[in-house]
Amino acid sequence: MAIENNDTKEQIDRNVLNPDHWVHAYADYLYKYALVRVRDEDIAQDLIQDTFLAALKGVTKFEGKSSERTWLTGILKHKIVDYYRKSASGLNHVDSVSTSEENTERFFNESDGHWKKEYAPQPFAEIIDSINEREFNLILQKCMQKLPKLWAAVFSLKHIDEEETDVILSSLSISSSNFWVIIHRTKLSLRSCLQKNWL
Repeated sequence: MAIENNDTKEQIDRNVLNPDHWVHAYADYLYKYALVRVRDEDIAQDLIQDTFLAALKGVTKFEGKSSERTWLTGILKHKIVDYYRKSASGLNHVDSVSTSEENTERFFNESDGHWKKEYAPQPFAEIIDSINEREFNLILQKCMQKLPKLWAAVFSLKHIDEEETDVILSSLSISSSNFWVIIHRTKLSLRSCLQKNWL
């Protein structure tokens, strides 16, 4: 009797998860999700393949607590973090951030890490329609492509995925002080690039 129940559960899971339509239904969405974060088309495609393979292997672990797309996105997110971890290997020391660069402390409040009023970015022209928003996102992506891999990984996890700082530190094996230096330098770099290319 228990065997029949397990078979029934697996059959229900297979009905909820429909691997035959994953590529058609989710590949484009997952590709865009990955591309924004890894900034490389080939790597994004590889991550999608790895995601589908991992999902196929773990299909019996799906509990139905989320949608199929959300579940696949969660798997992809873990694949991206693994990619960040591997690509950031050896680059995660404070000295990877050049000490000869301008001291960033004058730009940010020490207490909360926010911009000091006199150095805060000027507001961009209002983005009203989706065309301007798409153009802005393209410029942001180009600016992010200029960042070192570790900086892009930290920034993406913190500000795109809104990941907790402790999770980022653990995932990328970086110290708290290195994390904040990278965040500040990344903000300065992106601000400079965006102001040159968007305004």
